[in-house]
Amino acid sequence: MFRGSLSVPARALRLALPSALLLPLATACGGDAGASSDARTVTVTVGYQSKTINTVTAGTLLRSLGYFEEELAARGRKDGVGYRVVWQDYATGAPITAQMTAGKIDIGSMGDFPLLINAARGKQLKEPTRLVSVTGYNLRGGLNTVVTAPGSPLRSLADLKGRKVSASVGSAADGTLVRALRRAGIDPGKDVHKVNQQPSVGASALAAGSVDALSQFVAWPGLLAFQGKATALYDGAELDLPTFHGVTVRAEFAQRRPAVLDAFLRAQRRATDHLREQPVAAAESVAKDTGLPAEVVYLYNGAQGIATFDPALRPELIAALKEDVPVLKEAGLVTDVDVDAFVDPAPLRRAVPDPAYREATVPKPELWIAGQTSTRTFDSPAALLKAVKGAASVRAAYVPDAVTGTLWFADRAVWVADGGSWRAFVTRSAAERYVAGHSGARIVAYAEAVRLAS
Repeated sequence: MFRGSLSVPARALRLALPSALLLPLATACGGDAGASSDARTVTVTVGYQSKTINTVTAGTLLRSLGYFEEELAARGRKDGVGYRVVWQDYATGAPITAQMTAGKIDIGSMGDFPLLINAARGKQLKEPTRLVSVTGYNLRGGLNTVVTAPGSPLRSLADLKGRKVSASVGSAADGTLVRALRRAGIDPGKDVHKVNQQPSVGASALAAGSVDALSQFVAWPGLLAFQGKATALYDGAELDLPTFHGVTVRAEFAQRRPAVLDAFLRAQRRATDHLREQPVAAAESVAKDTGLPAEVVYLYNGAQGIATFDPALRPELIAALKEDVPVLKEAGLVTDVDVDAFVDPAPLRRAVPDPAYREATVPKPELWIAGQTSTRTFDSPAALLKAVKGAASVRAAYVPDAVTGTLWFADRAVWVADGGSWRAFVTRSAAERYVAGHSGARIVAYAEAVRLAS
């Protein structure tokens, strides 16, 4: 992206649930409960978040590719059963958890903090769930960002003291905010006024000036920056703590329909292969289905994107999940979570014998020329600037932060000239820290950096 939202206490959850949950769900029930009058048809309900685009291999992209339906059709030809997939789209993880614990969604995808509440609520309501795979991750936490309105006087986290900050309580971005404020010596419960809002509501509040900052998960920070509606104040990767989204399944469903779960995990791996092999085409597809600009989707999901897609339940991600539990406990959102009992690697190993990809590489500057179906990468920010200078029409240029590696739009990054080299930063505060420690270094506007490129 706490990271996508989750099952929060009753009053907060009622506020978070979208009106769509009030609609009849007779045609979208989970498992056999949603089967048609034909006893040989099984309905599988999948909850996903279309605009939380580092879940696309278990949601938007997977749905558009039809891989899950293909896998189920092949299964059906073997066992003589017909399968029907119902896809339910939500803005955050909270309503997915609510529907799963009601037995109405079988498989869902959400962020790390929401996953923990999914586990806690499932145990509490005697509808246990299991984490079975990962969609997208960032080992430093770069999927979450705190942004302010353009022209805001706020320059650092310290400036948030006494200010209003919009966040989805229980989301990964909320977790990033809490941790970042504490590192800055700010009490997140007393020194800032946190406003619990859905991402779209928070974006509107930031534009209206009713909040001073917004802490959100993918793809909201990148979208607002791309639209010129926000400036990055804090890069979540400065925490250097892994963050990810994953797939959770009702334990009862997994036990009763293991072949269906296997089919889903195989389909997810196929969708991941597609995204990694054809990142531009995948970004265009997701953009078409979500209404998000393809340039924003590619920022997160591209070949050098902020998110790395890999279904494997990597040890460092599970370790990070355990570190998230105390944050949720302190916030009163869970009493405790047995992460080891929640994580179940067996289905993925069964469905995909070799689920892990090679470790993610260090991101490089990247250029997307208008009209091209592929991008170019460069070994240095200077080379990117030179290519932009000579390009007839640039669709998007991306550059990694010089310290955290978080990819950002080159024209929204803060550029620093240091002797004969160039460096880019997601936030102005990071650029200023660099300049303060390097004699002769200076901040330069992007247009000027392009003009000076040689």
